[in-house]
Amino acid sequence: MTSKQTSKDKKRVDRSLAQSKESLVPPTELGGVTPAQLREALELVKTEEGPKTPEEKENYFMTQVGMGEQLASKGPAFYLPAAMSFFRALRVYPSPVELIVIYQKTVPEPIFKLVMDMTNLDEEHSTVEDVVEEETSPTRGSPPSETSSSQEWDKGEGGTDWVIVKARVEGYYNHFPPKSTNVSVETREGGRKALIVQKDFAAGELIYKENPAVAALDADLEATGKYCSHCFRLIQSAMSIQPPPESNPLSSTYCSKDCMVASKSQSQSLLFSLDPPLPLEIAAAPPQEGATEARRQAQEKFVEYLKKEARAAPMLVARFIARQVAVETSKMVQDVTKSDPKKSENDFTDADGGDYLLADHMERLRYLEVTPPKEELPLLVEVLKTALPGLEQFVTEERHSTLLGKMKYNAFGITYGGGRDDKPEPTDRPEDVEKTRTPYGTARQIGCAHYTLSSYLTHSCVPSTRPSFSNGTTELHLIANRDLKKGDELTVAFVDVTQHTDESIVECRRRRRIELARGWKFACGCARCEEEGLAMTVEEKGGAEQAEQKDESKIEASLSRYEGAEEGPSNVD
Repeated sequence: MTSKQTSKDKKRVDRSLAQSKESLVPPTELGGVTPAQLREALELVKTEEGPKTPEEKENYFMTQVGMGEQLASKGPAFYLPAAMSFFRALRVYPSPVELIVIYQKTVPEPIFKLVMDMTNLDEEHSTVEDVVEEETSPTRGSPPSETSSSQEWDKGEGGTDWVIVKARVEGYYNHFPPKSTNVSVETREGGRKALIVQKDFAAGELIYKENPAVAALDADLEATGKYCSHCFRLIQSAMSIQPPPESNPLSSTYCSKDCMVASKSQSQSLLFSLDPPLPLEIAAAPPQEGATEARRQAQEKFVEYLKKEARAAPMLVARFIARQVAVETSKMVQDVTKSDPKKSENDFTDADGGDYLLADHMERLRYLEVTPPKEELPLLVEVLKTALPGLEQFVTEERHSTLLGKMKYNAFGITYGGGRDDKPEPTDRPEDVEKTRTPYGTARQIGCAHYTLSSYLTHSCVPSTRPSFSNGTTELHLIANRDLKKGDELTVAFVDVTQHTDESIVECRRRRRIELARGWKFACGCARCEEEGLAMTVEEKGGAEQAEQKDESKIEASLSRYEGAEEGPSNVD
């Protein structure tokens, strides 16, 4: 189902409603959708010819879920088309109850309610209880248990429909990462994903380059004009470019017009300016009276909060949400202008085919449970609501905290030229100080960034690779620390693992493990830690082992059912 077809569907529904007296029924609270519209939408879906073969069902399911996600990002006017797409996917899903549970966690509440209303109106799925009875009946066969094989599932009604359930999860790694990166994502012991090199590399060789999806300068550097707010390049004040003050509450500075334009299109226009939040080709209606002032005030309050907190994660999350909007609106522009999709060479690592979204990249990453300050989400919500009314409904409390936990776990610290030595001393408790993955220590970074590919790099105190920012920007170069053979796992140091001149082996080990426990909530089990631990005395272990703890990182529930069932326990949510 293409976006053009979905648009035609919506027009057909609207035209038929205009001729119906039922369209005069007062609208519900679900994005202005009336009961008559729901019935018309349901009938339209039911009259469509559905997929027949397993291959058609697989493509249909993935297309409809992807289309639903894209339409959901466009605001309340597209709630009904989005619900129709999610409902279509539900109709071919072999385990509807499981999908409903996933929808409840991942689909915006207004759209989820529409899907449930359509389900309840459907004669074939009148109630959830009927669906449960159907799934567990002898004619359908029980849903697969945690120990069932895909072959056992195939014996039930629906043939190879299990492929449909697993397709979007497992198929992702057929397209990501691109083969040009020379690496793949594979499952290691304990169900963890890891990056595996696909060819031999000599020590010192470049394995791949990667640009971030989002980045954030350290809060104390943002307004200094010393670094480009987009690419982090060190700039001379005479060469700097700044937007007009009224559209630059962050006092951001750029090294070039290209960086300023890229920043505006990716996040700045939505979050930190009074410019139109959408491209001109799909510009929204003119703002209502007072809307511009409300938007300005919302941005000022959020910026004030960011400066006070001096943490990068809230900024990374805000920019990630804005980037999602930017990616989807760029597709809309292509539909309007009939242009071919163009992706910058200096953009984040995307899937090579498969029509995956930026959200698909984030969904698969591990995260830590975090509890943000109570005022943080309302401030962000107000920024989104005053820029694009309706957008705020996609940022629930649960989703916001999950995104923060993913940034906390996966962000890389950026430093070059030896790093800085003037970063303000943190005032938080040591266990609350924000940390990022950097072998030089977070205190030396100038900012941090989120990378879709490098997030899969795991930690080792004897890392096989190192992240380098030798070109003086946010572009990450992954360099081999030693000779690597095809099939080797790629690791990096999340913390400074060098033994300092004033440290003993025991003290160095203790420092590393305490930092890892505080920043990423796990106890390192690398060969170096194990060997050093074996050589320690009982007294030495008594102090050093205080940092030991269970791995607290998680994966999202929407993935744990499919990945966890095959991989075994892996601290899933």
